[in-house]
Amino acid sequence: MTKDHLAVWKNCLDIIKDNIAEEAFNIYFKPIIPIRLENHVLIIQVSSHFIREHIEDKYLDILSKALKAELGNAAKLEYQIVVDQSRPMKPYLVNVPTSNVNKENAPVPMPNLKAVPAPFVIPGLKKLNINSQLNEEYTFDNFIEGDCNRLARSAGFAIAQNPGKTAFNPFFIYSNTGLGKSHLAQAIGLEVKNRYPEKTVLYVSAEQFMHQFVDASTPGKGNQADFINFYQMIDVLIVDDIQCLSGRMKTQDAFFHIFNHLHQNRKQLIFASDKPPVELKGIEERLIGRFKWGLSADLQVPDYETRKKILLSKSYKDGIVLPDEVIDYLAQSITTNVRELEGARLSLVAQASFNKKEINIDLARKMIDKFVINTSKEVSIDYIQKVVCDYFNINLDILNSTKRQRPIVQARQLVMYFAKEYTKSSLANIGNYCGQRDHATVLHALRTVNNLRETDKQFRGYFNDLEKKIKMR
Repeated sequence: MTKDHLAVWKNCLDIIKDNIAEEAFNIYFKPIIPIRLENHVLIIQVSSHFIREHIEDKYLDILSKALKAELGNAAKLEYQIVVDQSRPMKPYLVNVPTSNVNKENAPVPMPNLKAVPAPFVIPGLKKLNINSQLNEEYTFDNFIEGDCNRLARSAGFAIAQNPGKTAFNPFFIYSNTGLGKSHLAQAIGLEVKNRYPEKTVLYVSAEQFMHQFVDASTPGKGNQADFINFYQMIDVLIVDDIQCLSGRMKTQDAFFHIFNHLHQNRKQLIFASDKPPVELKGIEERLIGRFKWGLSADLQVPDYETRKKILLSKSYKDGIVLPDEVIDYLAQSITTNVRELEGARLSLVAQASFNKKEINIDLARKMIDKFVINTSKEVSIDYIQKVVCDYFNINLDILNSTKRQRPIVQARQLVMYFAKEYTKSSLANIGNYCGQRDHATVLHALRTVNNLRETDKQFRGYFNDLEKKIKMR
């Protein structure tokens, strides 16, 4: 008897429903539409890559068992992803064998902090075959360039083309959380692996490195000499969250010897931190001095245009079409970091998928307003510019233009002052935001604002009003 795709899927749902929470079943499986059955391949329709990836990540085992119970061991599943049926958009067909858990598109698992990525090696062994621990999604193609990160990205790409042979060794990347440090560091590693397959690349967190060192120092569990020898054989060493070595003097001593050996042998060193070298606390001066040998580059909060590019890129990759007005609204509302921007986008997509609603500006406003309320709000330069422009009724393009009329100049100087006071941006980045001006112009603006606050009553009124509005953020 030939099985019908509707009956097959209904029987699968009966099995799945008995094995997962009712809420999860209603959200992820109930909206799925069975399309057709071809031999042992069942084609189902889901509303987004987000839903497909979550099902594959969380419920692959039970889904596989249900399909095999209905169609036998040769069962396979295809996903037809239709983002918005009202749009003339060609559906995606994704062929995913249910027996293959380690798919190319599956989420990359986080490494075990205590797991040494390869057995310690004996001195003299020249070739290492280790797991680089790189996330394959963190490529240069996925790292959107903007004024906020151009220097760091350009330097990183130059390093990837010629690791250990540029002046950028070590390469020290720093920024606040969620701005792409780990992404950029791993993108360099992936590019090196693509260009130089023979090179050994290793990405570790400082915490992972520390746990490995503790294990190597424990009698009966390891040997410090083998531990150091292992790391001295790496061609490209990437250490994330280097600030976590703070106060760990014995670990720092081992790291110091590893650093010296790799640097002297022209191996590439890449570090990521939440602070520049000069602000690191609890790190030995001799290490801080070495961190400054190469290039230190910071990643700033992306500006409005870069945030739009990030949203467009990630949505295109997921096969999701977001209206332009929704892209604009997201980019204007989420100004803190890339991670929260992506979180807001995914929340919007999930909300639309779960409730079978069209992604439009009304849904975005309802969802994002709640998201922003529940997210710590940091003042951004974009926000300061908006407050000042609204207060003086000046267009943003005019504010950042070369016009020298007194009201415009004073408004521009106030933006620079409040940007320095309420954000963590550098003077150079503030200048870039304000019409590509240099840091000397920003310094002049700071002095001028302080002087006018003391000598000009009307200007002091402007200043106090604006400060109150900005603090209400």
